[in-house]
Amino acid sequence: MESLMKLFSLEGETALVTGGTRGIGQAMAIALAEAGADIVLVQRDPHDTRTKAQIETAGRKCTIYQRDLSSNTDVVTLVSDILADGHDITILLNCAGIQHRSPSAQFADEDWSRVLQVNLTSVFTLCRDVGAHMLQRNPDSTGRRGTIINIASLLSFQGGLTVPAYAASKGGVAQLTKALSNEWAGKGINVNAIAPGYIDTDMNDALMKDEVRAKSIMERIPAGRWGKPDDFKGVVIWLAGRGSAYVSGEVITVDGGWMGR
Repeated sequence: MESLMKLFSLEGETALVTGGTRGIGQAMAIALAEAGADIVLVQRDPHDTRTKAQIETAGRKCTIYQRDLSSNTDVVTLVSDILADGHDITILLNCAGIQHRSPSAQFADEDWSRVLQVNLTSVFTLCRDVGAHMLQRNPDSTGRRGTIINIASLLSFQGGLTVPAYAASKGGVAQLTKALSNEWAGKGINVNAIAPGYIDTDMNDALMKDEVRAKSIMERIPAGRWGKPDDFKGVVIWLAGRGSAYVSGEVITVDGGWMGR
C-alpha cells in the first residue's frame, strides 16, 4: 500500500499547463511544481517569466513555449514540438480561457469564434494530442498512464448573462471531459474538470465593480466570500496524482458552496 504522502506526490511528473501566467492557472502551476512536477508553460508572452521564476524557486524545471491559443495553427503543432524536445507529458492542465460580454442579440461572429477557439477547440486539440501520447506510454505500477484536468465553470451548469459564447464553451468543456473519460479511464488516463465559482481574478473585474451584481453574488455564496486562486492548489494536486486514481469523468466544483444552494 502506498504511503499517504506518495498519493499526493508528483515527483517525476511533467505537467503541460496553459493559462499559467496569472490567476487560477498560475496558482495551480505553482502548486504542481511544489508537489514535485516539472512544468511546461504555454503562453503568448515568452517574456513574462513571473510564474517560471516561482516554479524554479520551488526547485523544479520550467520551460516556456510561445503560442497563441486563439490561432488553431499555433495549437496543432504544439504537442509535437514539446515531445520532440524530449518532454514526457504525464499531466495536462487546460486552464487558458477568455471571456467576452455582449447582449446575445448583438454578439459578433468573430467574438464567438475566438472564445470557442480558446476555451473549447484548443482544449480538445491538446487533449487529443496529449492523450495520444499518453496512450503510448508504459503504465506505472498502478496502471496509470497520465492525467488530464480541464477547467470548466459554474457556467458549465448555468447560462450566465451576456456571455453566450463563454457559457457554450464551458458547457462543452464539461461534456468533452466526460466523453474522453469514457474512452480513456480504462486505459490508464483519468480525465476530470474543475469548475471554479466566483473567483477574485482579473476576468471578474467587471462583475466585482458592479455593486448590484457583486452584492447579489456575495449573498448567494454560502462561504461568504469570493474565492481566491490559492483555493485551487489542493484540488489540482489531488486530481493530478494517485490520490484520485478512481476518480474520472467528474466536474469538481470549487465554488464556496454555490451549486449546493
